Amino acid sequence: MVDVTKIDGLEEGAPRDVSDFESRVAEDTEDVGPGQHLFGEPLEMYLLREPKLAVAFSGGCDSSLLLAAAKLAGCEVHAYLVKTAFQPAFELADARAVADALDVPLTVVEADVLADGAICANPPDRCYRCKRFIFQEVRAAAAADGFTVIVDGTNASDDPARRPGFKALAEAGVVSPLRRAGMTKANVRHVLAGLEERFGLAPGALMAAKPSFPCLAVYVPEGEPITEASLAEAARARGL
Repeated sequence: MVDVTKIDGLEEGAPRDVSDFESRVAEDTEDVGPGQHLFGEPLEMYLLREPKLAVAFSGGCDSSLLLAAAKLAGCEVHAYLVKTAFQPAFELADARAVADALDVPLTVVEADVLADGAICANPPDRCYRCKRFIFQEVRAAAAADGFTVIVDGTNASDDPARRPGFKALAEAGVVSPLRRAGMTKANVRHVLAGLEERFGLAPGALMAAKPSFPCLAVYVPEGEPITEASLAEAARARGL
């Protein structure tokens, strides 16, 4: 377990050998809510101002940085992962490994997304509907534990013009501290790699180098119903 108690020295630099995609900043659009506006507030300032946070956790590098940074700032922090049929099994395993490494409590919410006909009809706004579904589950679980502020790992490289889920974030009142701080995916990876070394963790323990991986539903053609069989085929085709 890591005793993380201070946020002093948290860097937001980036290495030079990253892809253009991971180092670029995607501009705000009309669907971006106040919780996601670029350059709204430095990460350290936000965490010092919000001492109690529920993190919508995916097991990826962005939400892993939020967990680590919140611990560094001395926040009371709790991770919530919504487990659905859309996720490959390794995401849950990774999430548990990070939560254990940082000694952060993790609640896994089992949610039957396949029972939601509007999502599984796979319309053009499926991502928006799914994000709305997920954050409803996170907010309910967090509220039961006394948390009212929900944060997620959306970063400054995530493009609102290509991600309908931004609308769901705004509607749910979710805050994205990394995007508000202007931190790109490259920044996130750089900071996490430094934290892994700083706390004597093995490289990759906080998912600094973990590739971005969309949910399995992305691989089901738009308009084709999402079923257990179509998700299993998507996983099989990708060796999962």
